[in-house]
Amino acid sequence: MATLVQAVRLALHYGEEHLGVTDVFGEDVGPPLGGVFTATQGLRTAWNSPLDERGIIGMAMGIAYAGGRPVAEIQFCDYGFNVIDLLKVAGNQYWAGAGQYPLPMVVMTPSGSGIRGSLYHSHSFESWASRLPGWKIVMPSNALDAYGLMLSAIEDPNPVLVLLPKALLRVRGEQRLPGEPDDENELKERIDAPVGEARTTWQPRWPKMEPYFVPIGKASTVREGDACTVISYGRTLPLAVQAADELATELGNRAEVIDLRSIFPYDWKCISQSVSKTGRLLIVNEDTEVTNFGEHLLRRVIEHHFYDLLVRPRLLAGKHVPGIGLNQVYEQNTVPQLRHIKQAMSEVILEQA
Repeated sequence: MATLVQAVRLALHYGEEHLGVTDVFGEDVGPPLGGVFTATQGLRTAWNSPLDERGIIGMAMGIAYAGGRPVAEIQFCDYGFNVIDLLKVAGNQYWAGAGQYPLPMVVMTPSGSGIRGSLYHSHSFESWASRLPGWKIVMPSNALDAYGLMLSAIEDPNPVLVLLPKALLRVRGEQRLPGEPDDENELKERIDAPVGEARTTWQPRWPKMEPYFVPIGKASTVREGDACTVISYGRTLPLAVQAADELATELGNRAEVIDLRSIFPYDWKCISQSVSKTGRLLIVNEDTEVTNFGEHLLRRVIEHHFYDLLVRPRLLAGKHVPGIGLNQVYEQNTVPQLRHIKQAMSEVILEQA
C-alpha cells in the first residue's frame, strides 16, 4: 500500500498528465531533492523557487491568472504566516470579479506536530486558514483520501489549501490507490528516488494511475456508533479511531467517528445527523485551543442541537502555548495523544445525562 506522501506524488503526476497541471514548485520542490518530504520527486513540471514564500504565492496567483494550473508548496505551514495577506487576496479574487476570473491554484503544505520539529516546524494551520474566505481547505488522514482530495483540489476553479499531516506522511494506507501496483516494494522502486548521487540521473517509472476524486466538503464516517459523536481530521483521526475501538472493547459502547476531511466547506449534514443520533459530542484536533476551528463547530452544534445534547459537548485541542518544544516530553504534552483522546472520549460516553 502507498504511503500518504506517495499518494500525493502519484496524484500530482496524474494531475500533470491528465488535469492540466502546468507547474509544481516551491523551495527544494524540483530535482534533485523533490521536496523535503519527497512529495514531488520525479514530477515533470516540478521546479525550485527561491526561499521566498511571498514570491511563491504571488507566482502561483500569476500563473493561475494567465491560464495555468499551478500547485505551489509552502515547505512548512509555519511559513504560511509570512503570506496571510496574499492568501486573503487570492481568496477574494473570484468573488471580486463576479465569478468571471477563476483562480485555479493549489497550495499544499505540511501541518501539525509529530516529527519533533520544535518551534518553527510544528504549528497547525487549519484554524488560521478557515478565516480566509474564498479558500477551500482540506486535510486528509490516509493515503487514499490524500490522492482523491488532491485530484479534486487540482480540478477546482477556486484556490484550495491542502494541509498534509506531517506525522502521517510515511504511514501506509489500508486501501489501495486506483492503479497502484500490488507490491509496495515495486511501487517504491518505481517512484521513490534513490539516496545519494544516483538521484541526479534517476527517472521514475510511473504506474498507470486511474482517477479517483474525493468531493471537497464531504466527510467520512469511519466508525459507526451511538455512544457519542467524535469529529476529527489529520493526525488525530487515527488516534480517535484507535481510542474508539479500545473503548468499544472495554466499555461495550461504540463511538461514531467522523473524519471531517474538509475544513471548509465542511459536511454539516453528516455532523448534524450524527449528533442528533448520539446526543454527545467530542471534537479533537491539535491546533491551539483558543480560537480553534473546533470552537466554531462546537458553537454551531450548540445552536442547532441544544435540546438534542444529553451532556455538555467538548473540544480537545492543543495547549495555548507559544510553540512546541523540541523535547519529546513537551511535544507529547502540548498536543493531544492517544491517552488524552481516550480519556476525553470515555468521559463524554460515561457522563450521566
